[in-house]
Amino acid sequence: MGLPNDDVVLIEKGKKPGETCVITVNCPDKTGLGCDLCRIILEFGLYITKGDVSTDGRWCYIVLWVIPDSTMTDERWASLEERLLSVCPSCLASFYYIQQSSCSTPTPVYLLKFCCLDRKGLLHDVTHVLFDLELTIQRVKVMTTPDDKVMDLFFITDTLELLHTKKRRDDTCERLDAVLGESSCISCELQLAGPEYEALQNGASALSAAESEELFSCELSEKETHTQALSPDLTKLKQATVKIDNSLSPGHTLFQIRCVDQKGLLYDIMRTSKDCDVQISYGRYSSSVKGYRDIDLFTVHKDGGKINNPEKQNALCSRLKVEMLHPLRVIITNRGPDTELLVANPVEASGKGRPRVFYDVTIALKLLGICIFSAEIWRHSTSDRQWEVYRFLLDDSCEFPLASSGAKNQIVDRVRRTLMGW
Repeated sequence: MGLPNDDVVLIEKGKKPGETCVITVNCPDKTGLGCDLCRIILEFGLYITKGDVSTDGRWCYIVLWVIPDSTMTDERWASLEERLLSVCPSCLASFYYIQQSSCSTPTPVYLLKFCCLDRKGLLHDVTHVLFDLELTIQRVKVMTTPDDKVMDLFFITDTLELLHTKKRRDDTCERLDAVLGESSCISCELQLAGPEYEALQNGASALSAAESEELFSCELSEKETHTQALSPDLTKLKQATVKIDNSLSPGHTLFQIRCVDQKGLLYDIMRTSKDCDVQISYGRYSSSVKGYRDIDLFTVHKDGGKINNPEKQNALCSRLKVEMLHPLRVIITNRGPDTELLVANPVEASGKGRPRVFYDVTIALKLLGICIFSAEIWRHSTSDRQWEVYRFLLDDSCEFPLASSGAKNQIVDRVRRTLMGW
């Protein structure tokens, strides 16, 4: 009959704010469960310090040690537990999970449209409200008018699936009014999205050939241009090793990984394993030592056998290295007289994009004091995968004259550091 809900996901919070918390998941296994759990943990802004994963293919036991950020109130802890429970296959799962698994229709997309006076940091402040309300940004179109007004279109989905209720919509608009200020907010509307959602998806700005090559290249060039170059203190980040050993276990292939620590590292490894049809039977995610991580993964192919094919082994090692060294692509470029920041991340095979990217980019630009003239999100397909692309048109300022290569390097460096948690 399965386990009671209270035993499927257990969260042991630290005694003091900022102390390490322990998340334990004990439930039937399913393909990609580790990826789904790590994705939710990343979405909630938690940092995984170490972890253990064990499964026999039918039942799994996962323990993750995490450090929360300052936004983790008791209400958000409760929401995190419910979200984790929602992806765990259990015959006694929560009503939320039953709703999710039994409903074949896609999650409805809503259009949040508001107009207000422009100011520095506005886009991040709005994004922060949506993040707190557990509203996921699917697409966005931000436009600034010549008279310093902003018209923002956010296409969002509701993790709690409550936007069909008047109370949830009213609460969202009230929270936005509070952060925008009554004197600056001109209008705020929230309704089901119509044909404009598809129009926005189909009408996204195209990337130039040079932008596509720089963003989506599989190889990490040793002669990167200034828009991708790492600052001197981060050159060690290009070091990562992935070794394969088939001699230690009669039924499993061991992946031994060593790389620099970064935000979402375990999610990137789990995501790559899931997309490459590799199942992790046992894994240990060790604590960071001098900024480096050691990860041991005992794995099998989806057919249950060891990974013996040398070509398959080499392809997996190369893919893991790329995903660990370059999970997010950040460049800054000129489009005519305008300066644009481009950020791209691979989309999971399931169609899910990486959490918190828009949130992290906007807070990095806010802290730099850079205004965003316009922004948009869309999907871009290459020969082997789909990407989520974020375009930000930046406003020039005295602190950051965008014609300066030094200023551009500083912007890219700050954005990358925020995205990667460095």
